[in-house]
Amino acid sequence: MPSFEPVIGLEIHCQLLTASKIFCGCSTTFGSPPNTNICPVCLGLPGALPVLNRRAVELAVRASHALGCTVQPVSIFARKNYFYPDLPKGYQISQYDRPLATGGEVDFETRGGARRVRITRVHMEEDAGKSLHEGFADSGTRTHLDYNRSGVPLIEIVTEPDLRSAADASEFFSRLRAILVAIAVNDGNMEEGSLRCDANVSVRPEGADKLGVKTELKNLNSFRHVQRALEYEIDRQIGIVSGGGAVEHETRLWDAGGGRTVSMRGKEEAHDYRYFPEPDLPPLTLEPAWIDEVRASLTELPDARRRRFVEQYALPEYDASVLTASRELADYFEATAAASGNAKASSNWVMGALSAKMNDLGVAIADLAITPEALAGLIRLIDAGTIGGPVTKDVFEKMYATGKPAAEIVEREGLARIDDQSAIVAAVQAVLDAHPGPVAQYRAGKQQTFGFLVGQVMKATKGKANPAMVNDLLKRLLEADSTA
Repeated sequence: MPSFEPVIGLEIHCQLLTASKIFCGCSTTFGSPPNTNICPVCLGLPGALPVLNRRAVELAVRASHALGCTVQPVSIFARKNYFYPDLPKGYQISQYDRPLATGGEVDFETRGGARRVRITRVHMEEDAGKSLHEGFADSGTRTHLDYNRSGVPLIEIVTEPDLRSAADASEFFSRLRAILVAIAVNDGNMEEGSLRCDANVSVRPEGADKLGVKTELKNLNSFRHVQRALEYEIDRQIGIVSGGGAVEHETRLWDAGGGRTVSMRGKEEAHDYRYFPEPDLPPLTLEPAWIDEVRASLTELPDARRRRFVEQYALPEYDASVLTASRELADYFEATAAASGNAKASSNWVMGALSAKMNDLGVAIADLAITPEALAGLIRLIDAGTIGGPVTKDVFEKMYATGKPAAEIVEREGLARIDDQSAIVAAVQAVLDAHPGPVAQYRAGKQQTFGFLVGQVMKATKGKANPAMVNDLLKRLLEADSTA
């Protein structure tokens, strides 16, 4: 059996974070009642004329710069003609042979090493509406059409076929999402459809130059779906070719429940869409100075920020990767680290208790009740030795519940760490007197009981006793009594 390699290219559809649609003033808000964010322009009614949204162009140019593309000073909108019920005009306004930007690349690291994916083009277009199906095939179905999404501004990012595994494709999609979210071009919400991926995949014998017949997997809206759909499709195509068959050039859908791809339709070619320049829109002409101005406004990209976190804050690669997965999380960490003076402790709290709280409550970081300055106050108390052990988590929870600063909670509730030796000696002696069994076992050589006795002292002092002093004094009293 010959070995085969997959050849994969991606087409990512990214909704732009604008308040209004690309060619009209209708809202882009997700979740509005069906067919409420519509007008004659996005419905394609006779006599309605499109007017290009400047903000959409700015975001598209920003994304192009972030991907290392060359922004073209002149690009042209075209009509892409096809019939589908959720496309009210019978055509989609897109860009074809004169796209907005060309020739970028994205570098990223995987377990298999460094990877580079070239970007063929970035072009602007409008989104279609949405078809909602109900019922079952054996009992009849009904389709409802919601045109709220019709006319929402998109960019389509098309890659070269540079990916060679399903895992790398999923990782690339993840890195691309991080870039688009970091530069505030897209909200990254794949469940709502604001970021979707189509994957073109073929297989060929290893070492061959000629590409195999490709299929297109449509509308993959999660990293896991990208990987699973590609893995299935690669295996399916290898099975066909190995058996002497021919792969059909077609569009397929991912059936997540069945864990398989299913045929949707024969794959269209460019000539099937009968592209021609959009007569109602002039060429999009951009001033070079404005293109440079948008480039200068770019924020730090996730990979660059990750490298800086490692170098500037001496964080492990893992910490830096987690913190830079979200611009808001990275900003929160940096503000906390600056206020606390302890970057590693800030990282631990942000990735640990803070992220757990966000997950438990289902809130975004902007909605957290604890500010970076408040969290830094807690970290400073810990570093000063004022509190420690389980008390720290207790103080954190009380900070979140009350909105009070850590220092006030510690002072009001008497939670400061006990460093008084006589008080700790008394607590240790009380534990020794109350647990003669474990004491005798320790003195007989069963060292494991020492941890139990430490725990009892900490419990008796409500976690406030200095742990180092507890360990030292407990050991001294145990050994002193055993030699008496």
